[in-house]
Amino acid sequence: MKILGIDPGLNGAIAVYDTETGEISVEDMPTVEVQRGGKAKREVNPQLLSQVIAKAYARKAVLERVGAMPGQGVTSVFSFGRSVGLVEGILASFDIPTSIVPPMVWQKSLSVRGGKDGSRERAMQLFPAQADLFGRKKDDGRADAALIAYYGATVVK
Repeated sequence: MKILGIDPGLNGAIAVYDTETGEISVEDMPTVEVQRGGKAKREVNPQLLSQVIAKAYARKAVLERVGAMPGQGVTSVFSFGRSVGLVEGILASFDIPTSIVPPMVWQKSLSVRGGKDGSRERAMQLFPAQADLFGRKKDDGRADAALIAYYGATVVK
């Protein structure tokens, strides 16, 4: 069975964990640059996101529950909420049962410590054959998505 793990931010990713082979594949969140108020902004591309989810042939998904953080501006909070809404809508359109899990829950369950670097380190431990997917500092979204998918396979029923 294939399970999706999704870190919904602009720097997030979509991971597919195959429970039969134990392999993980990861794609960065598909984004596009748009002009808003004379400024270039990134946003999730719904068409590309839909294609990534469709080709996964997943039986279930686990989506990280996210919210606004102190100090975030209104525009960035709205953008983040839009991204989460797109992910939820596309998953619903494919009729993929989805669990939503807070970061602290999956991180504690998988013994992830040390923030973003801790996620990358834990993902490399669990998926040594694909460790190159998580090697760079900016690959924390990939690591989170992979760990969320693994959490969905091993913990979520």
